[in-house]
Amino acid sequence: MADVLIGTIRPRETTTVDVEGHSLAEVQETLEAQAPAGFDLVNVPVKMTGGTTLLTATGTFSRRDEARDIEAADMAALRALVPEGWILLHVRSA
Repeated sequence: MADVLIGTIRPRETTTVDVEGHSLAEVQETLEAQAPAGFDLVNVPVKMTGGTTLLTATGTFSRRDEARDIEAADMAALRALVPEGWILLHVRSA
């Protein structure tokens, strides 16, 4: 019997939030308070406004919940099972 491949997939969904603050800690705290359920903060480029202490940032959140497994006989079949808007995270043999 041939090995079955098991792939773990999750949604590829992202969202962004623009925030301002007078310290990196304030920016981080504001972003954490605005994190949608099931999303993790994955990127936060920060800029300082010239002549002030004001920092601006765009936080990018990526969905990290809803992971599930799919199974197929080979990689081509496994990739074909990945729904639109989802990403294949890793593959293992059964």
